[in-house]
Amino acid sequence: MTAKVLVIGAGPVGLTLAIELQRYGIDFRIVEKAAARTDKSKALVVWSRTLELLERAGLSDRFVAAGRKVVAANFIAGGKRIGHIGLTEVDSPYSYALVLPQSDTERLLETALEQRGHKVEREVEAVALKTDADGVIVSLHAANGRTEEARFDWAIGCDGAHSVVRHSLGVNFEGDTLQSDFILADVHLKGFPVPESELGIYWHEEGALAVFPITPGRFRVVADLGTSRGPHPQTPTLEEVQAVVDRRGPGGVTVTDPVWLSGFRINERKVKDYRAGRLFLVGDAAHVHSPAGGQGMNTGMQDAFNLAWKLSLVVKSIVPDGKLLDSYSAERSAIGNKVLADAKHLTALVVMRNHTAQAIRNLVGGFLFGLAPVRRSMAETLTEIAIGYPESPINGPRSGGVAPAPGERWRPVTGQVSVGAGDSPRFALCSPASEAARRLVSCHTELIEAELRPPLAGDAVHLIRPDGYVACAVALGEERRIDDYLNGLSAKT
Repeated sequence: MTAKVLVIGAGPVGLTLAIELQRYGIDFRIVEKAAARTDKSKALVVWSRTLELLERAGLSDRFVAAGRKVVAANFIAGGKRIGHIGLTEVDSPYSYALVLPQSDTERLLETALEQRGHKVEREVEAVALKTDADGVIVSLHAANGRTEEARFDWAIGCDGAHSVVRHSLGVNFEGDTLQSDFILADVHLKGFPVPESELGIYWHEEGALAVFPITPGRFRVVADLGTSRGPHPQTPTLEEVQAVVDRRGPGGVTVTDPVWLSGFRINERKVKDYRAGRLFLVGDAAHVHSPAGGQGMNTGMQDAFNLAWKLSLVVKSIVPDGKLLDSYSAERSAIGNKVLADAKHLTALVVMRNHTAQAIRNLVGGFLFGLAPVRRSMAETLTEIAIGYPESPINGPRSGGVAPAPGERWRPVTGQVSVGAGDSPRFALCSPASEAARRLVSCHTELIEAELRPPLAGDAVHLIRPDGYVACAVALGEERRIDDYLNGLSAKT
């Protein structure tokens, strides 16, 4: 039988999407031109919201066991700590940054996919795509010389910044490349004074230095070197890394045993629309930005979570193609814009060279870090629990001040099965037990979980999306408004 969906690319984003499609019982293939998973650390942090979403597939425990919990970030200027952002108070079962090299993230995801009976087709490259009224025709070329013209109902580009899918659409990847060179070094450090459960970010007149713990004794060092010199960034030597750490760091730190040394420049680019008919762009195929904040991989994985349940409902003919599937681009493009803007602002703070501007940055930064609401907002933004869809076209009704409101995150409860943890992409009804609630469930068995979940407040009824965001928030007795919403979603009369 021909697969209905083709996933192109088996990095963290493509693997996340494949696991979600498999969980929902969707027939798919996943192809990857690389012969093996990356062996580089690359993206280093899995944030709280991503862990909450991974929990639905039973994967968060594996990630936590393999990673390292980091609970705070320290900002140091002029030899003094001017800011301390703690993560332990974040309102999530995962109140920390989980440091986990991308190589391990991919290993965990691919292993999980294989345990579910599905394999990545490696050394298979999608070289061309074209669409017609019935679907997508993809030219697949294998390393052994085999070629294939395969038809799918849908194709999803998780194939990175140089996406074949995006190129086939001819859409603009709008943005630019910052003309500043950076170094990245995964090395071992001796004498680093910041606890290995915390980050150290140093604002120095020559530029910033960031130090991230990876495993005991092993750290990632990132630093900007100023205006680009030459057509390509240069890979630093260990001696050059040591010199930067000596000048900008706390002193007395020895750099040894490099695992990975690299130079890079920051690209800030994004497409306007993540969907073109039966083709979708996910992750770096749709957006790339500064690594400041460590949001890139997580944003892409959350793109995948968002698309998977919507596409699954359409593939299963439970919901028609239209408003629901279009909301993927509307919701995630707005998040992409926000992440891009936040990362750009953080990068601007890092690369500034004007001495007066640096002094003002340090002074204002020290003041803001001293304000508890600012620290809380920064922590919630970093961990991505602040992400929501307040302007989503699929937000349903709300009664007065019932909270959380449509588009907001529904906080997972420790010890309870997560919303969306089943094997079908169904909504959860959080309501007091009543005849009206039972009738809602029985009338929409394809869209609502059979289990009736306890309400957040006794006088409120919430309908929660399969990805853990609120769809409807009405007062008790107004269940008919949710019935109308679901009828409209599924085009029932």
